[in-house]
Amino acid sequence: MRTDDDSWDITESVGATAVGVAAMRAAETRRPDALFQDPYAQKLVDAVGSGWSRLARGEVTAAQAHSSVYGPVGSFMTARTVYFDDYFRAAAADGIRQIVILAAGLDARAYRLEWPSGTVIFELDQPKVLEFKATVLADDVPAADRREVAVDLRQDWPKALRDSGFDPAAPTAWLAEGLLRYLPHQAQDLLFENIVAASAPRSRIALNLGLGQRYATAETRAARADILAQAGIRVDAESLWYPTEGRADPREWFAEHGWTVTPGDAVAVLTGHGREVPETAVPELNRHILMTATRGEDDR
Repeated sequence: MRTDDDSWDITESVGATAVGVAAMRAAETRRPDALFQDPYAQKLVDAVGSGWSRLARGEVTAAQAHSSVYGPVGSFMTARTVYFDDYFRAAAADGIRQIVILAAGLDARAYRLEWPSGTVIFELDQPKVLEFKATVLADDVPAADRREVAVDLRQDWPKALRDSGFDPAAPTAWLAEGLLRYLPHQAQDLLFENIVAASAPRSRIALNLGLGQRYATAETRAARADILAQAGIRVDAESLWYPTEGRADPREWFAEHGWTVTPGDAVAVLTGHGREVPETAVPELNRHILMTATRGEDDR
């Protein structure tokens, strides 16, 4: 059960969901037709020492695992990873050199993407989560100036960010990937307000938000639970979510605050990169908001 002041390690609560995402990225990387390469994902999952490692390697009833654990959810994880990778490449091409990844979890973009000289990447997350990642990747060299900001996003994270060298006068590319449903709706609004307050002209943000419950039959849910049990995994992301009721639609929120909003389409992301999308995956893919928003030149 979530509380408004809870905390977690990488194997607990929200932290464990970061492991699940990394496992899905590792599974995608293993595919011969992979849409992205994340060579750090498997390394991070292996270090946890849980059944997620076996799932990522296809060692737990592989055929069932793909359809029941990854399946439509995995398709969306792949789509959003590609979408956000492309977002950062576009931001870098537009001259953005300041990156902020909110609730960074086991995100390895600071290591696996190509970054122009002078890029600074701030990763914000719970102290124990950042400590775990730093330990596992201690021998790996990031491709940019990576700075850890150990802070709970329900606290005064803007101050912690500034104390780490963040420049509010420089345009920033923000990312809130897989974050919003883990915040109460009031905390989501405050997060957006803090982002706007810290954003110079030409800043932009990319985010996603799932609406409602995942599309899955009772049979699929039972198969998924069985596979996770075989792997010794006890985590249910949906039990950690806060409700959608009363939550602002991010597209409307940023538009009302003068930002230019560009909606994304998970199905189009996958098909545009040559990945066939099964009809059974479409309802799940369409359940998610995927978007970017950009602040104009003179609207600060």
